Amino acid sequence: MSKQETLRKLSEMGLSAMADLYQEISQNKDYREMDFDELFSLLTDTEYDRRKSNKLARLIKQATLNEPTAAIEDIEYHPDRHLDKKVILELATGNYIQNHHNIILMGASGNGKTYIANAFGIHACRQFYKVKYIRLPELLDELAVAKYEADGSYRKIIQNYKKIDLLILDEWLLTDLSEENVL
Repeated sequence: MSKQETLRKLSEMGLSAMADLYQEISQNKDYREMDFDELFSLLTDTEYDRRKSNKLARLIKQATLNEPTAAIEDIEYHPDRHLDKKVILELATGNYIQNHHNIILMGASGNGKTYIANAFGIHACRQFYKVKYIRLPELLDELAVAKYEADGSYRKIIQNYKKIDLLILDEWLLTDLSEENVL
């Protein structure tokens, strides 16, 4: 079987990282010193790593975070913010998600609640949880519009939200809820 045929088959099977590395291996004589097991392990690790990286990128994109570069590691613990680093690091383990618990971030406007929420979202994505960030007014609008559609949109939206491991609601109750929103 020719190299081109092997590359075509790898690509057809969706093994693009393996195909790229196979092409590089065939053109670089430094790889010839490696035995079959080392080469196969390298090919496998490369494909695995790319797939994990792509999955993380997809999870972050699907999360629709408004600060997709937020990071737990970059949270600033200024004394006036009254943040407990130990609690934040404990929450960063993701145990609260597994235990179906909630986090409520409270504080004055401009104190960085959105950034912290996004940092938790990114961290959950890194642990391969499905995350969704949305402002509460936008969620309520989305549900209200879908409720009056005759195509089952409301049920579909609810089903999609049920698949999410971590739902981040920003601007929680900054505006009064109408009776229609509560139901």
